[in-house]
Amino acid sequence: MELRSVEELMDLLYACRGERSGGYGGQTADLHGHALRTAALLRRRRPADKELQVAGLVAPVGRLLWPGAPAVRTADAVRPLLGARVARLLRRPAHPEAWAHDDDLAGLHQAAEEARTAVFDAGVLEDWRTVLELTAARNSRLGAVD
Repeated sequence: MELRSVEELMDLLYACRGERSGGYGGQTADLHGHALRTAALLRRRRPADKELQVAGLVAPVGRLLWPGAPAVRTADAVRPLLGARVARLLRRPAHPEAWAHDDDLAGLHQAAEEARTAVFDAGVLEDWRTVLELTAARNSRLGAVD
């Protein structure tokens, strides 16, 4: 499956509402809320890095479509729409020691972990539509070249 439009992606993100995913230590997280909190934390820490924020936002889509190990499939699904960098971030290696050598992956992982237990108003999904559209438009102008 390839996502071809921001609208398709938004529909999937909305579908994550109420879906739960297991985390470390037996904690469960609502995929929709977790995505919003992860993206919001990344926006606070790296306000200029929209692709990193978008990676945090769209990561749960794979858990909805492909339970189990969805990272590679999620990366492949969003690559045509959001580009190679977002796909690379979503493909993150399974071993945390690999994240230590990549500031982007480490930041994404840290925000995702913090978002599991953080309690704050992360806004609504619609707040992210423009960021998704800008990222998709930039990717389309670049021709998705690696």
